[in-house]
Amino acid sequence: MTATRRDDNADTGTDTDTRERGHRAVFRVPGTALIGVLMLFMCMFPFAAALPYLLVLLLVPIVLAVWIVRTRTTATREGLTVRTLLGTRDVPWDAIKGFTITPKSTVVAVLTDDTTVPLPSVRTRHLPVLSLVSEGRVPDPSGVLDSAEETDSAEPKTDGQAGREAGNRSDAEATTERSDDTEGR
Repeated sequence: MTATRRDDNADTGTDTDTRERGHRAVFRVPGTALIGVLMLFMCMFPFAAALPYLLVLLLVPIVLAVWIVRTRTTATREGLTVRTLLGTRDVPWDAIKGFTITPKSTVVAVLTDDTTVPLPSVRTRHLPVLSLVSEGRVPDPSGVLDSAEETDSAEPKTDGQAGREAGNRSDAEATTERSDDTEGR
């Protein structure tokens, strides 16, 4: 499963336009999976061509290819768009109460009316991306974004401070090594 982050911001708009457009993340099955479907089709074709009633077997790789191309979850600042083989469902962020993780590490959205919506191709590692795209309306349970914000908010050190600290560390290490040598004798 791949996650594609697309920045919809264009250089032609103003700053207000870019904030209104926001970001978008698409979670889908990789297109290279179609190579396996093509190989399946080529292996099934001789058997299906042998007898006329076996031509129905060719529907299996065709349906599988349609499933790969169609199935996806798209996250925008408005909400989630879940596309499956048979339909599309839009879920706004306000309607989502939280997420449930299945034993296979797939993510299911729990709505405010306690119904569930499976999110195709979304895994637990994608939850920070959903939090970023939703602009904080969905919290990040992994804490990855919190640790990134803490490191960004720390004061940056000047080159002189970093060099002095590195020099002090090497002096302390050298002193420790000398004291270890004298204790062994």
